Amino acid sequence: MKIVSVLTSSVQGGAEFAAVWLLDALAERGHEAVLLTNLPELCSGTRVAARPLEIGPKLSRASYKRLLLSGPRLGAELRRALRHERPYDVLLLHFKKEQLLTLALPRSLRATCVWAEWGPLPAPLRSGLANFVYRTTARRVDAVLAVSEGTRATLVAAGVEERKAFVLPNAVRIEEHRYNETARREIRGRLGIAGDAFVIGALTRLHAKKRNDVLVEAAARLEGDVHLILAGEGESEDELRRLARPLGTRAHFLRSPGKEAANVISAFDVAVFCPSPTEGAPLSVILPMLCGRPVVATGAEGARDLLPPGCGLILEPENDVSALAEALAGYQRDPSRRAREGQAAREHAEVTHSARHVAAEFERIYRAVRAQGDIA
Repeated sequence: MKIVSVLTSSVQGGAEFAAVWLLDALAERGHEAVLLTNLPELCSGTRVAARPLEIGPKLSRASYKRLLLSGPRLGAELRRALRHERPYDVLLLHFKKEQLLTLALPRSLRATCVWAEWGPLPAPLRSGLANFVYRTTARRVDAVLAVSEGTRATLVAAGVEERKAFVLPNAVRIEEHRYNETARREIRGRLGIAGDAFVIGALTRLHAKKRNDVLVEAAARLEGDVHLILAGEGESEDELRRLARPLGTRAHFLRSPGKEAANVISAFDVAVFCPSPTEGAPLSVILPMLCGRPVVATGAEGARDLLPPGCGLILEPENDVSALAEALAGYQRDPSRRAREGQAAREHAEVTHSARHVAAEFERIYRAVRAQGDIA
């Protein structure tokens, strides 16, 4: 089977890495995997062949008018790139702009057309004209892969045919994401953190939609040698640094770690996830679990489908500073609980998110779709 995937983006985030890990796992199983992308470095160290494609920014409120005007040109660019890859069996499209460009593709270039949905359908696409366009385009698609049950529910509610909507978990290279004692010592030493200090950490975007302010304020309430690591970037960094002043040198702001995420997470004792209002299956929950860290989510969005009991906590009420401080203090006092829940988190995430397991499920879905015999 040859899979041609299209992914263009301005960032290298969780969805981008997970998309490539899935393709790499499919290649490991003997399939040919090609990624048409403006980020060829995503494929470094994988079995995925990167081909250059530049078709503009992601679809957003800020970009949609410009993309609408350039739609015919972008469609032509995509058609030209796909013709070079023929014949192929699966066309896998990841983000909204590429998905909506399905309308510009003849049947001969769609092959078995699959969309990957990395989070709940954005609100603007759930009603009105935008929803009509999305539903109309989805009729030309053979399968839609939702990263979680919650994501699938929003797709079906928006008009995607239920028989076409499948759940496919995030694929992660679990062998590369595990606790590393050497990295723990090195990173803590570089940051001036004692070996026995209690470290709260988060892989996160520093954006107002993600309530990292709740985490910063809760960490400042804890007593003892408590450190906070925020690994990520974004426009709210200055405000978060201001909120973190009571922690002094015990607050650490790091750049997004990318492929070094497991090493940074190893320096944590507990990971905290501060969801935005719309989350799919965030790697900022999955990767700490794979590294044997219990995860405390300040709300259920994005964590509900990932974090079973015994692997961490989902706070109620959500985004409550006092509740978070109390929960973290409990972990601070009980190292055995951290070890127990961290081990359970690792075991659960290994079974659910192994790239090989997810690739095998992708194959099963492909066979089921082909067996329906009514590919549009």
